[in-house]
Amino acid sequence: MLNSSVAAMRPTYDGAVSGFRLEVAEAALQGDLEGGINACVECCDRHVGADRVALRCLSMDETLSEYTFEDLRDLSARAANVFAAKGVGAGDVVAGLLPRTLELVVTILATWRLGAVYQPLFTAFGPKAIEHRLAMSEAKLVVTNTANRPKLDEIPGCPPVAVVRGAAEPLAAGDLDFRQALADAEPAFQPVVRRGDDLFMMMSTSGTTGLAKGVPVPLRALLSFSAYMRDAIDLRADDVFWNIADPGWAYGLYYAVTGPLMLGCTTLLVEGGFAAESTYWIIDRLGVTSLAGSPTAFRMLIAAGPKPAEALKGRLRVVSSAGEPLNPEVIRWFEAHLAVPIHDHYGQTETGMVVNNHHGLSHLVRPGSAGFALPGYRVAVLDDDGRELGPNRPGVLAVDIARSPLMFFTGYFRQRTPAIDGGYYRTGDTVELEADGSISFVGRNDDLITSSGYRIGPFDVESALIEHPAVVEAAVIGVPDPERTEIVKAFVVLADGVEGTPALADELAQHVKHRLSAHAYPRAVEFLPELPKTPSGKIQRFVLRKAEVEKAAGVGSQRA
Repeated sequence: MLNSSVAAMRPTYDGAVSGFRLEVAEAALQGDLEGGINACVECCDRHVGADRVALRCLSMDETLSEYTFEDLRDLSARAANVFAAKGVGAGDVVAGLLPRTLELVVTILATWRLGAVYQPLFTAFGPKAIEHRLAMSEAKLVVTNTANRPKLDEIPGCPPVAVVRGAAEPLAAGDLDFRQALADAEPAFQPVVRRGDDLFMMMSTSGTTGLAKGVPVPLRALLSFSAYMRDAIDLRADDVFWNIADPGWAYGLYYAVTGPLMLGCTTLLVEGGFAAESTYWIIDRLGVTSLAGSPTAFRMLIAAGPKPAEALKGRLRVVSSAGEPLNPEVIRWFEAHLAVPIHDHYGQTETGMVVNNHHGLSHLVRPGSAGFALPGYRVAVLDDDGRELGPNRPGVLAVDIARSPLMFFTGYFRQRTPAIDGGYYRTGDTVELEADGSISFVGRNDDLITSSGYRIGPFDVESALIEHPAVVEAAVIGVPDPERTEIVKAFVVLADGVEGTPALADELAQHVKHRLSAHAYPRAVEFLPELPKTPSGKIQRFVLRKAEVEKAAGVGSQRA
């Protein structure tokens, strides 16, 4: 843990809140939110000239490659010329279905250089999830690799495709060879300036009553992203920073790519999957000092035992956790075996990170607490009537929009946004305000499932299940799991004459895994004659959750 002398050197939280000025934050930008700004300039071009490493990429075969800001400027210019030749212009959407490689970052920066909008597509998504997101955004181009290209064959009206491929890998008719096109393109492209309210990302978030909703992210969100990296992550120029989150999701795109590059710091992308052994090896080999990820990943490190951790004790400076509440046991284990403070951070796709135990600011950190509002935000706890509650009274965590100059979300893309009402954005999470102003979580007040750090909407999973000819109805909930926080469990009503067997349970799980994504499929399936519903026909998932709590050992379910 930080000693008292080091802690005393940090700015105080109260001072950062009282001293926050939006005009000061805006003055740190290269561009101007009113007169013209470009995200590629803010995250790349402005840092050219010092020959600094911007990106480290560790490939599947453990080859480490490094790229300077100069490299990324030239490569993004080449890619911008390629995209422009395919008809992409300012305000258009380019979707990236790519692993954590150089080409992913080049695609993102080139899209922004054009003044266009980047849409992330998680590589574990199946065709159904991809189809919905592409239709929602009306993307003009998809950049992918040969491993993910077959998914696009199942999407009607798929946009043009650029493919990252090896020299010996085939190229489908009509597709663009991305690497060859980069090599042939000119390494210069004048950045297209936009205004602060213009979009530069099109995100998606899962809900409980419909398909994934579009979250438009304007350029002024750059202020929020950089504030989090500075105050909560405490990212420093001499840090070796690794955020293990995938840029197919908000935390990875916001804070593994955009945030560190905006501060002119080096970021690390690792192509391979997460495992405790490889994580310790990477920390050791590359000298990682600042690590960010989810509690699920950190629990996997704990499961590997203290021995591999002891070899790296004291090597990490800070660890940041996001995606779900951080267990106090994890905090104690990291202090005992790695001698590093691990702090809990909270945010959403819609808000960015808004409540944190800040590494960069001095304040009391209580195990089990999510912390304090990021300077530039004001949060409140609301009752059912929208009134602010005092300490130790559970209610819904909300962002006070008028008093949160860093808040960038104004509503879902082309959809009504009931979560915004009366000047507040309601997160849907039940919390309590503590007497010291910090926030502690109580639970969830909706049906979203948190599994391995991912937020999963049951509607998407249910929709995929119902596509199967054996299924008439389906309801999906999260059930507690010691490794993943929750697993997805499906309750299925079968068509007449279909028998609910373990083989069918596995078939349904694999069907969802293929159609939707590798993280959102049901790991448990139970067959029921009917689902509990309200008189109006709405499925009562809380009845299913209550029944699961009362079961002694999950009797009657089939694990997939």
